[in-house]
Amino acid sequence: MKRIAISMYLLAPAIYLSAQEEIPIKDSFLLLSPVEVRSIRAGIIAPFTKTNLTKEEIEKVNFGQDLPFILNQTPGVVVNSDAGNGVGYTGIRIRGSDATRINVTLNGIPYNDAESQGTFFVDLPDFSSSVNTIQVQRGVGTSSNGASAFGASINISTNEVNKIPYASFNNSYGSFNTWKNTLKAGTGLLGDHFTADLRLSRISSDGYIDRAKSSLHSFYFSTAYLNEKSTFRFNVFSGKEKTYQAWNGVSESDVKTNRRINYAGMEKPDEPYENETDNYTQDHYQFFIDHKFTPEIQFNTAFFLTHGNGYYEQYKEGEDYADYNLPYPVYGSTTITSTDLVRQLWLNNYYYGNIFSAQYTKKRTTVTVGSSITKYDGEHFGKVIWAENGLPNFDNYYDNNAFKNDFSFYNKWQQQVADKWYSFVDLQYRSVRYAIDGFRDNPGLSVDNRYSFFNPKAGITYLNKDWKAYASYSAGSKEPNREDFESSTDGQPDPEKLHDFEIGAEKKTKQFSYGITAYYMLYKNQLVLTGKINDVGAYTRTNIDDSYRTGIEMTVETKLSPWMNLQANLALSRNKVKNFTEFLDDYDAGGQKSYQYSLTDIAYSPSIVGGANLQLKPVDRLAMNLTSKYVGKQYLDNTQNENRKLNAFYTQDVSLFYSLNNQWSKNATLVLQVNNIFDKKYEPNGYTYSYIYGGELTTENFYFPMAGTNFMLALNITL
Repeated sequence: MKRIAISMYLLAPAIYLSAQEEIPIKDSFLLLSPVEVRSIRAGIIAPFTKTNLTKEEIEKVNFGQDLPFILNQTPGVVVNSDAGNGVGYTGIRIRGSDATRINVTLNGIPYNDAESQGTFFVDLPDFSSSVNTIQVQRGVGTSSNGASAFGASINISTNEVNKIPYASFNNSYGSFNTWKNTLKAGTGLLGDHFTADLRLSRISSDGYIDRAKSSLHSFYFSTAYLNEKSTFRFNVFSGKEKTYQAWNGVSESDVKTNRRINYAGMEKPDEPYENETDNYTQDHYQFFIDHKFTPEIQFNTAFFLTHGNGYYEQYKEGEDYADYNLPYPVYGSTTITSTDLVRQLWLNNYYYGNIFSAQYTKKRTTVTVGSSITKYDGEHFGKVIWAENGLPNFDNYYDNNAFKNDFSFYNKWQQQVADKWYSFVDLQYRSVRYAIDGFRDNPGLSVDNRYSFFNPKAGITYLNKDWKAYASYSAGSKEPNREDFESSTDGQPDPEKLHDFEIGAEKKTKQFSYGITAYYMLYKNQLVLTGKINDVGAYTRTNIDDSYRTGIEMTVETKLSPWMNLQANLALSRNKVKNFTEFLDDYDAGGQKSYQYSLTDIAYSPSIVGGANLQLKPVDRLAMNLTSKYVGKQYLDNTQNENRKLNAFYTQDVSLFYSLNNQWSKNATLVLQVNNIFDKKYEPNGYTYSYIYGGELTTENFYFPMAGTNFMLALNITL
């Protein structure tokens, strides 16, 4: 048993495993990581900026909210929620970069949507309950699988072995009629070789925003066979979500007097349409093979398939039949040209492929090679399911397919070059082909583009007892997403490029630890919204020549007393567009007017983000967390206009954990979580647009308000 555990979980491709005499600090986080994620995670020697979350840390903040809220206390993170309470559609930004610029992997397998490049954790409700560890790398970081990291990468692992049988029940109830029910069970390690784990979850909520209801279901199943040299593991997990749409936001006038209003469904006369919903199911299949050939050489590979299928439904008022490729109904001598209707916009996609890595570790050298080969087949189509003035036929009114092939290869070399000094070189090549067979609003436009990217990374690390210092350079390259291509053939966007320079220092002892990182991220051809309209009248992102982010991130953890512990982080940054052109619709003269700006703040990039968590344990069986978050003001576009901004906000949460003393369970804990105890009215996300009408400039801002004081009460039992 012990030998198997060592052979399968201490085979990290990090130099300190083969040179422990030279390295006094062991990276227990990477030691516990399954083989398939170690090739893309950063160990203690790697010269990259990172935060590691353990299973225990995840469990303490897992109350049914989406996974971005689990990461809210990591440096530089800002989260938001369409429904206002973290259930349903959520968003995350790290160093001001949104989810389309954050690489996410599940057990080393890419999770970002191949076309939008975003991540939709609502499709995996309560996935956090199956997660063992998470590593967040800020900046470009080390090479990973899938979409390029332009602000951060999030590596999530579920594949650790639970050696002891278990069963647990987690049940929560809270504000806005929010329920979370989770059942987990595992066999432990049977006969030193077999293991299986199962989770069933249900989450439902009415949401803080009116009608922003969520009904979420998911399951997770994993089974594995282990022997001294090999592991075979199969995972299957699935999520099904139905959420009432709340993605329109709330106008600036309403947010002051009616901040819970929801405009979705209001095109229906008299009362909102009851089924203005988003419906989606996502199924994941993962198969892993890990093998140790010799003490120095190990290999792992994985095959995966992700299938997504679903639609969102909308009531539309006064639509022209011709816009839906429908003939005009004729009743006697009357021809009907428009109607109220209900439409569904569908997605049916398959994402599949293979990843592998091989590691050679001996004495002071570690070499890792890895690759990923993925293919995406996506079908976009629309249906009209009801029309008030008659529905002549039931054919799809648009039907567009998309294909994407993605190949990447990386080679990482870690070398001890002198006493206490370690070098790191990481070379990645990535090739992408992306073909689109028309768009809903531009069916005649086809795209077939190929990209080749070379992303080098290099750095140096100094380790001396409790101290670590590092410096690194990383390059990232990123292809445009689907919406960027919906313009004229002559106006196709260019890929984005990023040069990331990082320098940091850390000190860790049993009583006190702190870290500081300085970074400079220089963007070339960054794609941003400028207000410019494309050929089909839609606002599209445009390449801008130069922009940058630079900042300092600080973390500290200290044991103030035997019953008091403090963790805190602070991120200070400067985020600038060197030259920016804004385009505004001119309804008086027609067309658009342009305005020039210089050295303005990048949108959604607060210059200060801070968090703190004070952990108290005043008596046996009772613990308390006081959790704080501060986010500075953010601008809604790149003009740095004070009339288009999100105000700074500070929130304070309190959680109480009480361990029940009983004979019938291993552990039973009663938890009370109270969020936003000072009832702060704040909005972490929004959007804006401006236009000229009647000789005046009009700006309309929309916000996504968050809930005031709210609570969750949970009972967690482990048998």
